[in-house]
Amino acid sequence: MPCRLSVPLIAALVASTAITTFAYSWCGTETVILKGRVEPPSRNASVRVQLLYRQKQKQEQLGKQQQEQLGESGEVTVENGRFTIQIPFLTRDSEHVIFASLRDKCDRKPKSVVVTLLEGDQNEERDRISLDMAKDFTKADATAYTPRLDIVLRSAH
Repeated sequence: MPCRLSVPLIAALVASTAITTFAYSWCGTETVILKGRVEPPSRNASVRVQLLYRQKQKQEQLGKQQQEQLGESGEVTVENGRFTIQIPFLTRDSEHVIFASLRDKCDRKPKSVVVTLLEGDQNEERDRISLDMAKDFTKADATAYTPRLDIVLRSAH
């Protein structure tokens, strides 16, 4: 009797894993590419980029105050007053992939991008801008987003 019950259970587990694996491979990776400058040029400066996503519906219903959810991030050193950084992100949305259409669940993209200028040994914040993905970015190619305008951060010097 236990053997009869475990065979369908194992088959369901294997099928579930295969579907999830397929969904992961179906969705791709896209990239936010940022290029900019610091005025005036500063020594010992870096730029931190943080992707922010729309808060999940369940978290909103629980009364969370935060409207955006932290996502991928990266940091790069400013060289000769200029910086370039690429932040890859997965387009797969993690909720209920098995029970929804794959097309609907491969559309994850940031809501906004926060770019912060840090200076000094203590990484003090000197400037910060927030860019809206829908308004401030354009799709450079099939998998990359770039800002419509130049990014200029203001140094304290």
